[in-house]
Amino acid sequence: MSVNNLISIEEEYDAIVVGTGISGGWAAKELCEKGLKTLVLERGRMVKHIEDYKTANMDPWDFPNGGVASKETKERKFKQHRTGYVTQEAHQHFFVDDIKHPYNEDRRFDWIRGYHVGGRSLMWGRQSYRLSDIDFEANKKEGIAVDWPVRYKDIAPWYDKVEEFIGVSGENLGLEVLPDQKLLKPMNLNCVEKELKSKISEKFDDGRVLTIGRTAHITEGTKPGMGRSTCQYRNRCMRGCPFGAYFSSNSSTLPVAEATGNMTLRPNSIVHEVVYDETTKKAIGVKVIDAETKEAFLFKAKIIFLCASAIASASILLQSKSERFPNGLGNDSGELGHNIMDHHFHVGATAVAKGFEDKINKGRRANGVYIPRFRNLGGKTNVKEFRRGYGYQGGASRSGLSDMVAELKYGPELKEAILKPGEWRVNLLGFGETLPDHKNRMYLDYDKLDEWGLPTITFDADFGENEIAMRKDMQEQAIKMLESAGFKDVEGYDRAEGRGMGLGIHEMGTARMGRDPKTSVLNEYNQIHACKNVYVTDGSFMTSAACHNPSLGYMAFTARAANHAVEQLKKDNL
Repeated sequence: MSVNNLISIEEEYDAIVVGTGISGGWAAKELCEKGLKTLVLERGRMVKHIEDYKTANMDPWDFPNGGVASKETKERKFKQHRTGYVTQEAHQHFFVDDIKHPYNEDRRFDWIRGYHVGGRSLMWGRQSYRLSDIDFEANKKEGIAVDWPVRYKDIAPWYDKVEEFIGVSGENLGLEVLPDQKLLKPMNLNCVEKELKSKISEKFDDGRVLTIGRTAHITEGTKPGMGRSTCQYRNRCMRGCPFGAYFSSNSSTLPVAEATGNMTLRPNSIVHEVVYDETTKKAIGVKVIDAETKEAFLFKAKIIFLCASAIASASILLQSKSERFPNGLGNDSGELGHNIMDHHFHVGATAVAKGFEDKINKGRRANGVYIPRFRNLGGKTNVKEFRRGYGYQGGASRSGLSDMVAELKYGPELKEAILKPGEWRVNLLGFGETLPDHKNRMYLDYDKLDEWGLPTITFDADFGENEIAMRKDMQEQAIKMLESAGFKDVEGYDRAEGRGMGLGIHEMGTARMGRDPKTSVLNEYNQIHACKNVYVTDGSFMTSAACHNPSLGYMAFTARAANHAVEQLKKDNL
């Protein structure tokens, strides 16, 4: 984009936040509440809470082909569709068009994106767990990658703050590997899950336990935002929740930020560069291309929060070249864009549960069971075959009920078959930790540009030997637990699609935290080591992956970083 065509906006904001998802929403809320005039930039379209959840109240029979992805959707979203579940017609409009937004792969990477206000906070899985010191200390103890520059005690108060605001339901267990949280009342286990829980407790003596998932759904009372109320057990969450029962930026953090009068939200704003001033040694703003008009702008601010997602924020930094930073802003270590991590899954076991034929589910619980990590925690839990560990998500359900049919007027035999519940089936799905590896990276291709003239991203990343070794145990232990409960037709699985990165939609690590600027991009407060007024608080900062869903951590670190930024701004240190 020609500098001569760059429109410099004279107004200077106190802060700029790039991205409106899990992290961006929290950055906007915290900075605005602390009195900073904040410009929030989103590359995608506007999505208004409730009003723009077009499919939220539609039933399967309201969609052509029962909601299965159409031919056009598959053709336009061919990479998004590889996952098999994000392009159902009920929610495919929240995922990007792969033709309009291309990327490249040296090794396969399923990059799942949502370009709109709210980002993936509208479609996230909502499982919410804390990192522990077992996670924060693992790299140092094992001599892998670099040490986290923080420990659990540094982040615990911010986890408290986030959980009390967003609403997380679940059960505390008093486990070191899974710290207790500020939880609302748990959702219920069903009869088969209770049986499995009991048998695991009875048959295994290595600390493994089954509990209900800890999920960001309100199960009692209300929470701040646009009239957020309790979960209605519809399980249509990926369409957008009109009740605000689960946490999203659109129903919660962004409305709170807007209510302060300090937020300016600008959708359709593609940030592609942070502008560095060689004299002040600070960032002075960001360059933006309007997604619709393709006009180019320079917006200025005292501090900048990159919250565009691990891949997008790294891309912005790599494009932010200057005399001081010829390889990208903050890239003195050469680690920017490297160390991509994701959780590997699609491995575990299934079974049929007999003896519960007189019982059926009530409601559609938007949650499952969780079995926390029980490997390599000391003593009999240690194994030699791999490092770190994994957890399980899943649950039991009974299929075959009539909620998928609009009218039961197809003759008595079919009607009886439709109304008769199917068998109880159980699934334990493993989620394994991925070790950081410098060879797992993303880089920019300036020979393949998108329609805005910006370089496209190429992925060169995959799981390693440790993850492959772990998968064997993930399958074996799932089989053993289901067999211990006396379930029938137990079958293990390790599906090929689970062996590629990106599918977990937990990409992280591209601008990792660390103690040493020579080996990391960010310090303990998410600041770029050599450009202190730029903070990166999405999945980019992760130094290791742990084995459970990371979004709660992004929120906690973002709140902490925003507090630090305001304190430093008041001291004139930024």
